[in-house]
This record gives sequence, C-alpha cells and structure tokens, in this order.
Amino acid sequence: MQKIKLRIKKLLPEAKLPAYGSAYAAGADLYALTEHAVRIGSNETAIVHTGLAAEIPEGYVGLIYARSGLATKKGLAPANKVGVIDSDYRGEIRVALHNHTKYEQSIEPYERIAQLVIVPYVYAEYEEAEELSETVRGEGGFGSTGTN
Repeated sequence: MQKIKLRIKKLLPEAKLPAYGSAYAAGADLYALTEHAVRIGSNETAIVHTGLAAEIPEGYVGLIYARSGLATKKGLAPANKVGVIDSDYRGEIRVALHNHTKYEQSIEPYERIAQLVIVPYVYAEYEEAEELSETVRGEGGFGSTGTN
C-alpha cells in the first residue's frame, strides 16, 4: 500500500479531518460541518460543507464517492456521482448530496457524508487521428460484450 502526505487545512476550528474507517479502507470519511441539520427534500440536492481545504499533490486527484451506508439507508449520494478535486484546487471541499428518495432526508452535524479517495492519474496528450487501430470489439458498446 502506497502512502502519501496530504496537507489539509481546517477552514474553521471545529472542522473534522477525514478519517479511515478501517486499516484497509480505500476512502477516508468526510464529515458535515453544519450548525444544524441540513434538510434535503425529495429529489433535491444540497451542498454540504466540510470546512476543509486540501493540498493534493501534483499527479494525484481527490475523488469523492458515496458512502454505501448513507446511500442505502437514506438514499443520499453525490449529485455528480463522483466529485473531482484537482491538485490545483485550494477551496473548501463541499459535497453536493442528492436525495433519491420520495421523502425528506437530513444530514446531522458531523455526520459522515461521503468518502475521499486519493489516486494517481495519467495526464493524456490528445492527438487527432484519421483512423484508429482495429479490434475484435470494434464499435460495440452498451452491453455488446455480453448476453445480459
């Protein structure tokens, strides 16, 4: 397991640093920083503050994913499915949570709202081409490789 140092700035003293739930967890939990419960109506989205900013090293990206418990128990997940924190972003980490249920849901202060995964990435140099190499699959997509 590769480890890196990730500098985190608390924008408010009461902000809670990301924390891993177990020794081999890939994602660190992000916590809501709010004075009162954040109410999210049916099929609505709310921006939830963490009170944190990060210095993600060059060559890495922070990915914000749903917490499985929050998604299955409350129907709440990031509105953009996966949030992306680029290494040159220094603003507050906020999570846009969408309520997929038909009932109002709430996020309590310091509730775990998402998980942050830090991963390396490849920066592609895009080059226009007249032709692409042939493959067995070709242009098949959206279920073309299986029968189900």
